[in-house]
Amino acid sequence: MRGHVHLIAGYVPGNSFVHRTPLWLKGVLLLAVAVACFAAPGALLPTAVLATVVVVHFLAGLPASRLWTPVKLMLIFLVLITGYQLWQFGPAAAWRMLAAIIATVLASNLATATTTIAALLDGLTAAVRPLERLGADPERFALTVSLMLRSIPFIVGAFDDVRDAARARGLERNLRARTLPVVIGTVAYARQTGEALAARGLGEAGP
Repeated sequence: MRGHVHLIAGYVPGNSFVHRTPLWLKGVLLLAVAVACFAAPGALLPTAVLATVVVVHFLAGLPASRLWTPVKLMLIFLVLITGYQLWQFGPAAAWRMLAAIIATVLASNLATATTTIAALLDGLTAAVRPLERLGADPERFALTVSLMLRSIPFIVGAFDDVRDAARARGLERNLRARTLPVVIGTVAYARQTGEALAARGLGEAGP
């Protein structure tokens, strides 16, 4: 299956100051970016934040392609919301909204690209731990997120592979040929994952 780890901003090894920043501080800064961008009355602050995020992206040693990939994935949404803002409120408001969305997305992409999956899961476990009093299981929650992060690229890759195979056979308009193999492959992947977890005694309820 072709790689689609960019969908979840796979970790890019490095030793920049961004990589060394604690996860909790990255979370605080990400929240500050979102609040600053969407609460700003004008376009100046979102534009400045967007420019800063781009500069920090390169300072972290991340490739330029990682800036375009998340934007490309939501391009249709960006076009629609920008067109609506342009029609209803004018160019300044349209750019303010566009800059705010892209800045927030790129900031989150920057945070996850400079943090290992293990560190992210440890952070999620720590964040959920106070909810243990209400019956939550932090370890089970982290395991669920880990499985989700592995499954998304697999499923998207399955769609792309099946689409290419259908096109090669002249069946690109055949809905069954484009979906049935994906369903079968996804179910098989889920069963294999479940069997692997069961063999290791993971995911089972405690006594």
